[in-house]
Amino acid sequence: MTLKPLVIAGPTASGKTAAALAVASRLPAEIISVDSALVYRGMDIGTAKPTPSELAAVPHHLINIRDPLQAYSAAEFVRDAQTLIEAIQARGKLPLLVGGTMLYLKALMDGIDDMPGADAALRAQIEAQAHTQGWPAMHAQLMQVDPITAQRLSPNDSQRIQRALEVFQATGQALSSFHAARKNTGRSDLTLISLEPTDRAWLHQRIAQRFELMCQQGLLEEVGTLRARGDLHLDLPSMRCVGYRQTWEALDGVYPMAELQERGIAATRQLAKRQITWLRSMPQRHIVACDEPDALATVLALAQQHADQNTDKPSGTA
Repeated sequence: MTLKPLVIAGPTASGKTAAALAVASRLPAEIISVDSALVYRGMDIGTAKPTPSELAAVPHHLINIRDPLQAYSAAEFVRDAQTLIEAIQARGKLPLLVGGTMLYLKALMDGIDDMPGADAALRAQIEAQAHTQGWPAMHAQLMQVDPITAQRLSPNDSQRIQRALEVFQATGQALSSFHAARKNTGRSDLTLISLEPTDRAWLHQRIAQRFELMCQQGLLEEVGTLRARGDLHLDLPSMRCVGYRQTWEALDGVYPMAELQERGIAATRQLAKRQITWLRSMPQRHIVACDEPDALATVLALAQQHADQNTDKPSGTA
């Protein structure tokens, strides 16, 4: 028998890790992280990475697999996740995908675009132009060649504007055209449990408490150690992670250190809002009110139901 994959997703601080560990204590599971920050080594506090004891309690995958200097794309995630799902199923266990990087999840579910890889020379050229003209001007340039993509991006979304311009300059085709021609390689066998608060204030309180705890645990020292390497900078995907960018900027003196918690909490709340918006675009999800007392019991019941009903049986069995 083959256990089909189960996904536990939700905004940051919604309780995904605790839910996943509870499921893994009841079902024979291995966890695949769906988190673009947990891939990085040396970034433990600001990513709320599972503790060593949690990592030891159940097999985890796609955690600590990249140096912060390296990128890790949605395409790489899909490739690695597909391989891991098959390997975990071959071991007779449940592939349990857990995280909040919705771009990764959507790419796995819907299929990945056959787009060109990064071009360092083009990227440097675009960055130099943006340094002179500003990202709103680059956004206006994107609007001329790919209005579909430009309309969904903020004029200050440097990372995505840069990528869209890079794709156009490399191929002569709009990024949106690749999205429209997406290969039919998505997985339709995923059961998605979505942890969503009925009261947004509950989530905001947890976000604030967690960021304050991160600061107490040594977030400032962790970022200081990363800065001291000398080869990292704020334009890297790793250093753009929520919490790390704000801490780095505070250490740079961009704003007073006394404002760090306020800015870090605000950025995390914005991330949570984006994550919830992504989830609401997935009608097939099973919503669990993560701020209700019986949330964990509901997740466990849904996971057991998934295991009971979504198991591939060998042909010839009843």
